[in-house]
Amino acid sequence: MLPSSSDADGPRSSNLRRWGPLAIIVVILLIIGGVVLATRGGDDDNKSSASSSAGPALSTGAISFNQAKEQGRTDLTFPKGCDTSTGQVAIPTNYPAECFANLPAETDPNTQGVTNDSITVVVYIAPDQDAVLDYITAAIHNEDTGDQAQETYEGYNALYQAFYQTYGRKVNLKFLRGSGQSTDAVAARADAVKAKEELGAFAVWGGPVLTRAWTDELNARGVVCLGCFGVNTPQPDVFAIGASAHQSSDQLTEYISKRLNNKPAKFAGDPALQSQNRVFGHLFITTTGGDEQANADKLRDKLSGQGVNLGPRIPYTLDPARLQEQAASVISQLKQAGVTSVIFQGDPVAPGAFTQEATRQNYFPEWIIGPSALVDTTAFGRTYDQQQWSHAFGISALTARIDPQVSDAFNLYKWFNGTTPPAIDTAGVLWPQPALFYAALQAAGPKLSADTFRAGLFSLPGATGNVTTQTITYGQHGYWPDGSQPETCKTPPPCDDYNGIDDYTEFWWDVSGTGPDEIRKDGTGIIQYSEGGKRFLPGQWTPDTHAFDKNGAVAIYQTPPAGEGAK
Repeated sequence: MLPSSSDADGPRSSNLRRWGPLAIIVVILLIIGGVVLATRGGDDDNKSSASSSAGPALSTGAISFNQAKEQGRTDLTFPKGCDTSTGQVAIPTNYPAECFANLPAETDPNTQGVTNDSITVVVYIAPDQDAVLDYITAAIHNEDTGDQAQETYEGYNALYQAFYQTYGRKVNLKFLRGSGQSTDAVAARADAVKAKEELGAFAVWGGPVLTRAWTDELNARGVVCLGCFGVNTPQPDVFAIGASAHQSSDQLTEYISKRLNNKPAKFAGDPALQSQNRVFGHLFITTTGGDEQANADKLRDKLSGQGVNLGPRIPYTLDPARLQEQAASVISQLKQAGVTSVIFQGDPVAPGAFTQEATRQNYFPEWIIGPSALVDTTAFGRTYDQQQWSHAFGISALTARIDPQVSDAFNLYKWFNGTTPPAIDTAGVLWPQPALFYAALQAAGPKLSADTFRAGLFSLPGATGNVTTQTITYGQHGYWPDGSQPETCKTPPPCDDYNGIDDYTEFWWDVSGTGPDEIRKDGTGIIQYSEGGKRFLPGQWTPDTHAFDKNGAVAIYQTPPAGEGAK
């Protein structure tokens, strides 16, 4: 993705003037986080609430190493990539997957893209130039190309193919270059049809990030989709990496009610506000056809249920032609209402205009960042008015940062392929798709279908207790009894969770801190993670914020914390 042009009168600027409001982008949600892909073996001390994999064979027919050992199965063999001394896949990671026994493949004649010898996976590659995304990512100068992304995917696929159980099948990647920009629903739908009908996909990885058409079309055609965007309700073959809006608002509600409510706005920039109990306002993005207003209403109701009074609720649209005009009105409304603490949920571009306008109007509140795409990154934080952002803190699904050179996304690629990932700026975004796919593929068993893939994914237990990796689980693991969305939980809970990330951490902006941002560019101003990046599952938030407390805070781990390095 190339940086946007600085020529305000060029063709790209013309495209932007015609471009309507944006959806919340999650394309780079995992740019600095690792992922716990629900693959721990039986010897780990930090287990989730899920049961052990030991016991009877899974309903899919898969047999794990621990199951085979417990049952005394001496007739079974395991892949060459299995370390039989530990029962885990022999790759250098702190989160090794358990080995699964060799079993003969069985082909379901009703499953497209799967034979006894192969599995077809279609990988979506975005166009190198996209006016909308280029505008958003210009500030961080991500220059990875589609060719580099393709090569990186191929490297990860070769690694997992060599070490994970595939039941004798080869995973064949077919690359589909997007025929339209990220907001083009017509092109996205046509590309999805091509993935299914022409390329014969069993599964796809990724997709356009600013339209639901791709996801909806694939789901309607029964194609498994990992890392697809725009999922508002659970869809049986679509598995999102990020949390759902319902899950995010639950976490934000708990954080505000436990740590901030009925307490002075001590982090505000205006001394007159610091002695006042917090008065909350909500500033959030809305999009054409989106659910943001409904989600904002639900957040208001959840906060109210916990005794939090929410003042003015102000929507905005990310329209470059009107952003400054909106900012002047928004800041005036918040200031006049006496808001001490602005809860922001939106895109990573708009805070630049809002913070500049707040300083212009001599208004210095707290900025409380709710789950928002990329607003919780150092790369974008440096583009905002620093007089304002020095009072910014909140919660994030991202993890405490670790030097990329010692992260799994980099380490594993280099360990197997001998070089760093060609798409060096977005490797952390690409890696979760193959990692998650192969983890589920093992547990799906020898008769692969969308149903067994789902069952395999749901069976993976997950793990907790770390700071440089998220907890990611699917199915029913006790974290979200209502699943991804309460409205779709038709049976008495528990219901299935089709979204991945379960835990969050607190962060704050250190205006004088220095160091590299997420794509290795040095500068001043940096995200700090409270309590060393401690993560909180729902129901686990403790009282009292640790924002702006340097005691125990961390910006970047140069080496993995104890117990989190590669084994």
